[in-house]
Amino acid sequence: MRIAEQVTFGGSGLDRAAELRGDAATLAADPAARTVLLWRGKVLVTGEAELAVLRLPLAEVPGVEGPPVLLGREDGAPLFGSDISGWAPDELPEDGFLDPTEQRHPDLPEGSRFLELRAVMTGLSPRDAEVAATAKALFGWHASHGFCAVCGNASRMEMGGWQRVCPQCGGRHFPRTDPVVIMLITRGNSLLLGRSPHWPERMYSLLAGFVEPGETIEAAVRREVAEETGVRVGRVDYLASQPWPFPTSLMIGCRGVAETEALTLDPVEIEAAEWVSRERLLDVFAGRDESIQPARAGSIAHFLMHNWLADRLD
Repeated sequence: MRIAEQVTFGGSGLDRAAELRGDAATLAADPAARTVLLWRGKVLVTGEAELAVLRLPLAEVPGVEGPPVLLGREDGAPLFGSDISGWAPDELPEDGFLDPTEQRHPDLPEGSRFLELRAVMTGLSPRDAEVAATAKALFGWHASHGFCAVCGNASRMEMGGWQRVCPQCGGRHFPRTDPVVIMLITRGNSLLLGRSPHWPERMYSLLAGFVEPGETIEAAVRREVAEETGVRVGRVDYLASQPWPFPTSLMIGCRGVAETEALTLDPVEIEAAEWVSRERLLDVFAGRDESIQPARAGSIAHFLMHNWLADRLD
């Protein structure tokens, strides 16, 4: 496996069993079927030192809203995702960049709790991370696409959660994935980092932006970097990708070679940006530079920066 496939949420080889989605209702009745559980986008995990996404028999899940979504197969048995977002716990999530609270359902196994996926993603196995990300992205899409985009009537879930169908006009709608380029922009021995105004204090990351209709990945890299920092980029190469279910993005990691160095920032998108040398970035990752906090571990930005330092990008 290439290093690029070892990014969080990718590379576990989940059997998605697409050929079985039309028979999801029958599969749900299989005694061997298991489900992972979500509550308002949080995933149910168990364990302390080592976290694991809990699989439960479908019949043991309380307060399920709507049919489960078919995630695939594990060891030959159907694996679903179920949502119980209607449950009202005593402790509600906090607003902010990252929710640190946990919720424990009284009717679920002792020790299990719902946690923010972004907070636990690096502690999960590759399989658990992929399963949780897939379930979170699917339920997020269903929550925001309950009505037909053609005629406006309520649509219904079909094909194991991988389609929505309008009973009024017959329109079919499929889960949305938004392509986002994220750029490792280098000039000599330095890397271009920036920060958005709403990020935690001192956090810097790679530049990123949505790919626009009619645009290639390479063109999106050059446009986004120019718009946000005024830097002109020449050669662009693909490095790695990461499903990012916050809410429904596919992060497309690229390397770009800068042809200019001067920075002219877009203050709406970028609060600050600077060229950071390899030696300084090494101090940042080692905690010896208090002026910069690197992108969160588990993100493709952290993955690309770390492997650029180690000269292991392939």
